Amino acid sequence: MSEALPLLWIVVPCYNEEKVLPLTAPIFLEKLRQLAGDGLISEDSRILFVNDGSRDSTWDIIKALSRQDPHYIGISQSRNRGHQSSLLSGLMEAKDKCDITISIDCDGQDDINAMDEMVRKYRDEGCKIVYGVRSSRKKDSFLKRFTAESFYKLLNKMGAEVVFNHADYRLVSHELLDAFSDFKEVNLFLRGLFPLVGFKSGTVYYERHERLAGESHYPFTKMLALALDGITSLSVKPLHFISIFGLAIAFVSFIGVVWSVVQVIRGKTVAGWASTTCIICFVSGVQLISLGIIGEYIGKIYMETKGRPRYIISERTY
Repeated sequence: MSEALPLLWIVVPCYNEEKVLPLTAPIFLEKLRQLAGDGLISEDSRILFVNDGSRDSTWDIIKALSRQDPHYIGISQSRNRGHQSSLLSGLMEAKDKCDITISIDCDGQDDINAMDEMVRKYRDEGCKIVYGVRSSRKKDSFLKRFTAESFYKLLNKMGAEVVFNHADYRLVSHELLDAFSDFKEVNLFLRGLFPLVGFKSGTVYYERHERLAGESHYPFTKMLALALDGITSLSVKPLHFISIFGLAIAFVSFIGVVWSVVQVIRGKTVAGWASTTCIICFVSGVQLISLGIIGEYIGKIYMETKGRPRYIISERTY
């Protein structure tokens, strides 16, 4: 590692990015050279592409790039394991080979110029992690903006420590990655796990752009699944809510039983099909929802106890 200038590895997860990778790879390289030219990072810094089991020619493009310029390097997972696993594999690959990493998506939407301020916050202010945060969501549709902001608010209310409007664009130091390597969760939600490590942190605000090419791999259904993973991996509040709700229903039911006994004693009972059906449907629905939430946690426990590897690297370009 460089003692004078920090050695940077830009970690770029890639999944079926054959359309956008040829456009963004030169942008990453230009930024790397500019940072080195400004005396912010070492000239030996690298761009690490992580192929997440792509079904198109993404890995072939990465290998071709690595032959063109030594600043490009790549690793490939043995199969598709998801964005979070792919990103983790890149960070762990870089952990002992550089001073700092900056993770960024391949699509060109994150403002690459925010890296300058990230590196300065690391060098000048001693921040061990710097979060890239969107300054606004004006370009998003109302539905996307509403669901995304609700996603972060819900996570925070559920007890998950997430930085509002921060995804996975961040600078992480070697020291923090060293500590983070002790986190052994199989169910990964990195934007919620990194704040748990601690260390001095900073924030850089930036405008997000349109995707340069290709299609997004994070539709609403995947965002919903990610939110569910984040909540169940980092918080037990849903289980507390089930307990509180169960106590409330039990209390109301007890009052109902007392009321029924009183009505029987007064001789004013009337057979009521509708009221009985409504009560049965309501209680049954609550039970099924509760079992579903508990099942999510049991599933997480099941996967964690297996202790399977979170990623498997099958090939490297170096």
